[in-house]
Amino acid sequence: QVQLVESGGGLVQPGGSLRLSCAASGSIFSIAAMNWYRQAPGKQRELVAGITSGGATNYAGSVQGRFTISRSNAESTVYLQMNSLKPEDTAVYYCNLKTVLRDVWGQGTQVTVGS
Repeated sequence: QVQLVESGGGLVQPGGSLRLSCAASGSIFSIAAMNWYRQAPGKQRELVAGITSGGATNYAGSVQGRFTISRSNAESTVYLQMNSLKPEDTAVYYCNLKTVLRDVWGQGTQVTVGS
């Protein structure tokens, strides 16, 4: 049974930074693609960033150059470093683990950008 636990959300002022973490239980982390999605009120869930098991990354255009996804296979953890945050980044952020046989979601962590 794979479980994901996100942490690191909170309230931050525009221009500030946050780092989200997602810790995975189980033994398949190293072979899984890991993704961060977000969902703002009244909007569809969207892919923010992804990282393959080999370390290749991709980003949504809206966060390119501001957000960085990384992973530690030793710690079974994926990170999302968010810099230069904007009010439009406000959303619930979800961690997602994907393999051929698994598609697992975390419970989400709230990120609010405002003064």
